[in-house]
Amino acid sequence: MAVPADPIPSVALEGAPVPPGMRMRMFSPDEWEEFIREWATALDVDYVQIKRLGGAGDRGADVVGFKTDRQFEGPWDCFQAKHYETPINFSVAAGEILKVFVSVIDGAYSLPDTYQFLAPRGVSTPFNMLLGNPTDLRNKFLARLVEGDALVKGLDGGALAAVRALAADTEFCMFKSVEVQDALITHGRTRWHAARFGTSLPVRGDSAAPPEQYTPEETRYLQQLLEVYTERHPDRITTLESVASVPKVARHLQRQRVSFFRAESLRAYSAGAVPEGTFEKLQDDIHDGVIDVADSDHKDGYTRLGQVLIQVGTLDLSRHKLIDVADIDDRKGVCHQLANDDRLTWVEDS
Repeated sequence: MAVPADPIPSVALEGAPVPPGMRMRMFSPDEWEEFIREWATALDVDYVQIKRLGGAGDRGADVVGFKTDRQFEGPWDCFQAKHYETPINFSVAAGEILKVFVSVIDGAYSLPDTYQFLAPRGVSTPFNMLLGNPTDLRNKFLARLVEGDALVKGLDGGALAAVRALAADTEFCMFKSVEVQDALITHGRTRWHAARFGTSLPVRGDSAAPPEQYTPEETRYLQQLLEVYTERHPDRITTLESVASVPKVARHLQRQRVSFFRAESLRAYSAGAVPEGTFEKLQDDIHDGVIDVADSDHKDGYTRLGQVLIQVGTLDLSRHKLIDVADIDDRKGVCHQLANDDRLTWVEDS
């Protein structure tokens, strides 16, 4: 399923922390639609794609969740974003409901499975009661579909009759509202929540111990470590298997593997806890923080590696959210990830 990749806009806030519910009210209309798109990714629905369409010509479909590759021609859900200063009432909602039926009649899309209103101040009590009684909601809507009513201004007689027929044949239980607190709880399961609301990251589980057998994902950084060990012990170490002949080096290798898999677990964790690209930005800053040390002259690769691993522990990475759940092994492991990608090299070419 496609997920949003847009960066979270930064919001400068001073003083006491702003509760998420209040912060939602400070969103711009665009930010509100982005929040809804993010929220929709955590719904228990198997969408093949979620799109934000809000803007001129959206035909009342601000954010949509497609359930098949047929998109608008197949089953889909519509999420209506209303960032108003007051709760959504029936008069406002009726205009949006009318857009849906007109759009279906015009062939813009098929009728959605659900049409859900989301507003930071929710919906009014009377409208909420109507949503809870779909038959009453349909009857009240049909009562407005008469010539001369402001709701249908601009519709000719034929279009008005078509809307009435479609509305009369539609189950109005498709129209729903999403409670603000429920939306926040659901959004809390997305990778954007902590960044958008300035909250703590979710708890990070323990990382798995390195497997006994080397994995394909480790190939390059292990090759680089072998070069380090061979350079220092050319008569005793020629393969990774022969590292065991020098206990001190064997222990060193095991520590590096623990660090590498620790960083790999942080990478996997980041996929569900922070916006896309966050982990890569951390890698870039670690690279920038150690590259001068790595490029300096050292007596051998073992010394270069050791100095880089000391340097990475001193870097100020406090601007990175992931540092809240990372430790020194994560930092060292990122260095090995960089070596795995040949962005860091321990043994200089002869």
